[in-house]
Order: sequence, then structure tokens, then C-alpha cells
Amino acid sequence: MIESAVLVFAVIGALGVGSQWLAWRLQLPAIVLMLVAGLIAGPATGILDPQQQLGDLFRPVIAIAVAVILFEGGLTLNFRELGEWRPAIKRLVYLGAPLGWVTSTLACHYVAGLSWTTSAVFGGMLVITGPTVVIPLLRQARLSPRPASILRWEGIVNDPVGALFAVFAFEVALVLSGDGSAFSAARHLVIGIVVASVVGYIGGLMLVRAFRRGWAPEYLKAPILLAAVLVVYGASDAILHESGLLAVTVMGVVKGNARLPSLVELIRFKEHMTVLLVSGVFILLAASLKVETFAVLDWRAAAFVVVVIVLTRPIAVMTALIGTDLPIRERAIVAWVAPRGVVAVAVAGFFGSRLQDIGFADGAQLAPLAFVIVTATVLLHGFTISPVARYLGLTSTEPPGVILIGGSPFTLAMSKMLGEAGVPALIADRNWYSLRAARREGQAVFHGEILSEAFEHHIDINRFGHLVAATNNDAYNALVCTDFGPEFGRSNVYQLARHEDLGDDDALPVTLGGRGIAAGEPFDTLNRRIAEGWTMRITGLTKEYDIQAYRAARPDALIIAALRNGKLLEFLSPHETVTGKPNDSLIALTPPEDSQPDGVSS
Repeated sequence: MIESAVLVFAVIGALGVGSQWLAWRLQLPAIVLMLVAGLIAGPATGILDPQQQLGDLFRPVIAIAVAVILFEGGLTLNFRELGEWRPAIKRLVYLGAPLGWVTSTLACHYVAGLSWTTSAVFGGMLVITGPTVVIPLLRQARLSPRPASILRWEGIVNDPVGALFAVFAFEVALVLSGDGSAFSAARHLVIGIVVASVVGYIGGLMLVRAFRRGWAPEYLKAPILLAAVLVVYGASDAILHESGLLAVTVMGVVKGNARLPSLVELIRFKEHMTVLLVSGVFILLAASLKVETFAVLDWRAAAFVVVVIVLTRPIAVMTALIGTDLPIRERAIVAWVAPRGVVAVAVAGFFGSRLQDIGFADGAQLAPLAFVIVTATVLLHGFTISPVARYLGLTSTEPPGVILIGGSPFTLAMSKMLGEAGVPALIADRNWYSLRAARREGQAVFHGEILSEAFEHHIDINRFGHLVAATNNDAYNALVCTDFGPEFGRSNVYQLARHEDLGDDDALPVTLGGRGIAAGEPFDTLNRRIAEGWTMRITGLTKEYDIQAYRAARPDALIIAALRNGKLLEFLSPHETVTGKPNDSLIALTPPEDSQPDGVSS
């Protein structure tokens, strides 16, 4: 067993982040690999025994990590976006989440045999599905846009909402564990909620005012944010014991709804922190489990897992969606898919130990039950979402779309032509001004950083099968293609040719980036051609008008892509020999003097 506390933290960090990286490389759920890593390092080999190795630091470390996780959840709960969602999503948030809390609490008490107090706390955690688990499953299944959008947004909101349920139930548990009359207990509960809300609101308001008035430089905003979470958590806890978690969640909600210009960057920082902390907490909790802990799980635990999957979730969802315009098949897939994530385990481990401290001995069962329910739902839904979606006829039937990075005349012309061919296209750019022409033409756009998690939250990425990085920044194009290569497949990410004026010392390695496109011409040349009157055209091939006839008629055309058999889009690399059969169509940039009629237009 490791003796050094510093080395313990190093091993935990390596296992947590290493599991995340390996999951990314293997396209597997990270939670499964983290669970295996924690169990091997802890109960299996005895390398880690965090409670003994960290001593008095063990619980404060987990408490601070959970505080940051809950703050980040509150930061993403945007009420303006909630108001814009379709009615089905609102019903799932406003009605489905509370119903899920109630049905899960009943299952915890009557099936798992937990006390009412512990059941209420754990029931709140079971509402948490989490986008980090749901979104990869949606990509895997290529679910139809409407149910995929509902599941994605529900997962985003469920993190903070479920955590709030658990925090509220724990505050009630604190009151019930004390001595005194019902009146004094209720008064203590009200005071606790008010104190936490006031402290969190004031903390969030002060941060918003400081950032909005420029009292903090950009490079200090993220560190100040992290320090503020610790201060608010500690201050609220000092004023009223165990009120800190509610306070930081309230502070996150206040901050997330403040319309700050720097909010996107701050959210990205918090996302990175949360990934690190969730990984660390998961490894800590998994390594802390004892063999005898799992020994207490009997047939009731197995029955509990079955009831949560086949009864509590479907009852809550089906009831919440009564009266909506969703077909029964879409309601069924939404009711079925509810994988729990690492946040649920992290919160369960924290509250389980706290419940034991205040006299609820069955709090010790929360961590093993959380591990079991998370593992079961991730594996079950991961393996069944695709066949269930196909059986219900809910797999996406539209052709895979194209994400075009960078707003420019070239990408606008490409987007319009793809639309004419029946292929969905989306133009993404960080500069709102660069998207003005696309917006004016009615093209689908995304304003923001495509590399941020916000992109996955707002865009149903499983609708797209290709990505073309077409900005004037070669390094950024390469970065985007490298990042999305595992997502789309290396053969489906493309970038414009790199500029030739880079010196050898500054040239990008050929192993980075995407495949070439647009006949090997760079950004400036392509957009200059558009300015000179070149146009994007789609031309159909027939037996009479074959690829040789096309080449003879349009010798200067820059062939960019082919639509095979009128359906399958295929981008062409610069040195690839262009082929075509009858019923294929070619998408090309043609010179202004080209007045040849198209063969067959889509």
C-alpha cells in the first residue's frame, strides 16, 4: 500500500484521467473503465486505501470536489434556454423530474429496504442522467432528431436538478436527526434554506458585478471563480452546518443566468475542472469500497435495479408526457433510455457518508447501490439503444449532414448547394459577423466555439457524418480535424489546403489535421474565385453524359464532392481520381464563363 499522500493523489489523478483518455480512444463509456481501475487499485490489489492513506483529509477533499461539481451544474442551468424548449422537454423537467424523485424514493424504501430519509436523498440522485453518458449513446444509435434532442436536453438539466433534490432531502434529514419539536425542526429547515440561498445569491451577485465592471483581468477570472466556490461553501457551512452545497448551487445558477460576455470561457474552465474532479472522486470512492460492502447487497439490490429501470423511470416519463404531441414510440424510447453517470456516484458517496455521520446507518449502502445502478444502466442502455430504436423505427432516415467550420463565401455556397442536394449542412463560426451572410440566406448556423462542450449541448451532432474545416487559420483547421477525428472517423474530417507561405520550422506535422478537399486549393484562392463569379453547381451523370463528357465540358471545374446514387455524400481528395456512374451527381466550383447545362440537377 502506498504511504505517501502526495503519491496517492498522483495515482488517483493518473487513474481517473487515464481512464477518461482510454475510454475516448476505445469509444467506451468512461464510467466502466474508471470503475474497473478503482476496484483494481483498491479492493483487488490494496494499492489504494484512500480513507486510511488520507485520514482526516478524505472527507473534506470529497466535499470540496462535490461542491465544485454542483456549482458547475448550477452554472449550466439557464432559465432563458429552458423557456425556449419545446413543451415535451419542459414537461420532463417540471413534472417528470419530481415524479422521478418520488417513484425512485418509493423504490428505495419498499424494494431496497432503505429508510425514508435515506431513500429521499438517494431518490434525488437517481434523477441525474447526465449529458456525458447520454450524448455518446445518442451518437451511437443515430436516433431521430426529436427524441434525441429531448434526451440530450433532459440530461443537461438533470445534473443540477437531481443534485438540488438530493441537497434538499439531506437538509430535511439533518433537521429530522436533531432533537426538538416539529416546529423547531421546520424552523431550522427554513433557516437553513434561507441562509444557503442568501449566501449563494450574494456570492453570485458579487462575482457578476465584479466581472461585468472589469474589476478582474481575464486571466484571473477562472481562479477567482474557483476561489469563490470554496469561500461560499466554507462561509455557508460555518454559518449553518451542511448548508454549503445548496449555497454553491444557487451561486452557480445566479452566475449562469447573468449574460456575462466571458461566461463561455468560464464554463469551459469549470467543465475541465469537473472532469478532473469527477474522475478523482469516482476513483476515490471505488478504491474505498470493501469486499464486505458489496456483500450486503442481496436479492433486494438486484430487484431494486430492475424496478428503477423498468418501472420508476417509465412511470415518471409516461405520466409527464401525457397530453403532448409526441407519438407513443418516441415516448417509449425516452422512457427507456436513462443511463446514470459519474456525478450520481460522486454525490451518492458524499451524502452516504454524511448520512452515517448524523445517525442513518443505511447511508453506507448508497455508494455500492450507486455503483451497481450506474454500471447496470450504462451497459444495458448502451447495448440496447440501437436495436430498440431500430425496432421502434426511430433511427434517423435523413442522410448524414456536414458541419462547415468558418463563415465565408465558400462555405455559404457549399451549404446552399448541399441543401439543394438534400444533405443537411451547418456553418459554425466563433465570429457572429462572419455568419451574417449565412443567416441572411436562411442557412443553419452555430455561433460559438465548436471545440467547447456547449457545442455538443446545443447541436445534435449525431445528425452529421462529415466535417470540413474551412477557416483561414491552418492550425485551427488542423486542431478541429484532429479533435473530431475519433468522433466522425479520420476519413470523414477534411480541411482546406494549408498555405504555402509557412516556413519549414512552422509547418504543421502531416499527421495532424484532416484530409484535403476542394482540389487542394487554400482558403484565399477559393474565396477569391467566389468573388470573381465562380459558382457552386451540382450536376447529374447519365449514361449519355458520363464523367468523360463532364470533364470535356467543364475542364476547369474544381470537383469537391460526389453524391453517389443520389444519396451517399462522398468528399473527394485533391489527388483522388474522380469516378462517376449514372445516377451519381458531382458538386463542383465552376468558372463564370461556364454556361454548360447541367446533366441532372437535384
